[in-house]
Amino acid sequence: MDTLRGIECFVRAVEGGSIAAAARRVGISAAATSQNIARLESYLGVRLLTRTTRSLATTDAGKVYYDKVALLIHELELARSAVTDTEQELQGRLCIASTAAFSRHVLAPLIPAFNQRYPRLEIELTSTDRRVDHVQESVDVSIRIKQQLDDGMVARKIATVPTIFCASPAYIARAGRPSTPADLREHDCLVFRLAADGRFLRWGFVENGLRFDAEVRAAIISDDIDVLARLALAGGGITRLAAFVANEYLRRGELKELFTCDECTGFNAEIEPLDFYACVRDRNQLTPKVRAFMDYLVEALPAEWRAV
Repeated sequence: MDTLRGIECFVRAVEGGSIAAAARRVGISAAATSQNIARLESYLGVRLLTRTTRSLATTDAGKVYYDKVALLIHELELARSAVTDTEQELQGRLCIASTAAFSRHVLAPLIPAFNQRYPRLEIELTSTDRRVDHVQESVDVSIRIKQQLDDGMVARKIATVPTIFCASPAYIARAGRPSTPADLREHDCLVFRLAADGRFLRWGFVENGLRFDAEVRAAIISDDIDVLARLALAGGGITRLAAFVANEYLRRGELKELFTCDECTGFNAEIEPLDFYACVRDRNQLTPKVRAFMDYLVEALPAEWRAV
């Protein structure tokens, strides 16, 4: 039997959560995928998967086996890409995982042009603020803010995005404007919780070369930046948004920028921006298609965001 094909089908079934998902990844029928897994189970003499009409789960033996062979399949995929992508037009699957807001506001408008440049690539974009596992989820490259970086990953800074403190005109009329970061303790603050570890994303400032975090009173907490923007629009309080989220609301006058130079007499602190990184598990994962995507992002992002 083709043991390697059976292992690939098994790994893709576990990752995709179904035989149908595995079949799409491998490029064969669902029936053939199921047969390959059944032959592998027969060869090993153990049941790897528990299958019903609605669900698929690994057995205890399947969990142990998956942990041993998933990296093998991933490394073989990287080896294939390293060879074929250098000899011909970029092709195959490119899985990108990104923070939800960056996916929605930045990547979604940019990826179609990248896809037109490399039409043989099959691009999958996963939008999430949780921590992704590059191996188990077959992610080629992830876009993360500095606060989400993991030790040991290879990270390339792709953008430094301004952040903007803002509130609705109704909230400002009711509660007034803060003049300094210390004033935020007296305001309703709408803060972002990092899904990866449950921490709040701190509101940083830099004054005279020294960074400090503003002390805030969290009135409402969310793990979705766009929800925080909507809360601010409804008069819920002050929030901090990346420029790519805030700018449209500011342009329409639905939110007002805070801590601007003309309103803060004696306020010399700068608002800390958000640094975004393109991350891979290790240098072996820097395949030609991943490098092409990273280079495209640096080229396509606004010049004022480009990392130096």
